[in-house]
Amino acid sequence: MFEKVIEFSAHEDYFAQKEDYPIPTKLNIPEWYKKLEHTFINKTVKGCMPFLDSLTAGYLLKMPQDFYIRHNVKNEHNLNDSFQTFGLSDQNQWLHSKNINLNSGIDVHTIKQLKGSPFIEKNKNLPFYKLLNPWKIKTPKGYSCLFVSPLNNSDDRFSIIPGIVDTDTFPNEINFPIIINGDKYPVLEDIIKKGTPYVQIIPFKRDPWKMTVKPREEEEIKNSRLFYGFKLLNVYKDKYWNKKSWK
Repeated sequence: MFEKVIEFSAHEDYFAQKEDYPIPTKLNIPEWYKKLEHTFINKTVKGCMPFLDSLTAGYLLKMPQDFYIRHNVKNEHNLNDSFQTFGLSDQNQWLHSKNINLNSGIDVHTIKQLKGSPFIEKNKNLPFYKLLNPWKIKTPKGYSCLFVSPLNNSDDRFSIIPGIVDTDTFPNEINFPIIINGDKYPVLEDIIKKGTPYVQIIPFKRDPWKMTVKPREEEEIKNSRLFYGFKLLNVYKDKYWNKKSWK
């Protein structure tokens, strides 16, 4: 089968550093998942192929720099939030001079841009920061990309706001607005390390679709469940699952 190609490109000076290149998501399976066992007696999520497919689908972007978060920290005057590069002022000047899409590493969206959304309360009514990404992403004609936080393997401190971009036509790097997880971290002061996976990219073809809604026939329901009566383990994997390829 002919393989589709997704292309990641960056400024030649950034590319030459050979650090934090995008990778297939399957290379970032968490240790807790690897250690799980799945048997008839001890059934676990390791036997759930939909879970594995989401855990390994597509490609990952990694944090291009260390970031220092100081979010919703109270000082003697008011609440102070910041999200900035950590100890990289000279590096940032070099990046800016080279026209690499990192510069300070961040941009900002005001809360007005998401007025009425639940994101505002979760982010503690503070501005939304947008991480700058040095990689341009190119897909074949007719293909777009879904951008989400790593599925079933995300950082619990923050998440990107999901989005879809027509990467076959968009000519620039894509940057990612983030939400600080205020539900778990009402106040957060921490460093997100360079190399931390933070965006999962899932390419898909823009096919036209039409929805129908109909009842299921009793016989079809019986037949579809019959196989489950004979098999006790890995039913979906053995009969219905198709292996995916991400290189």
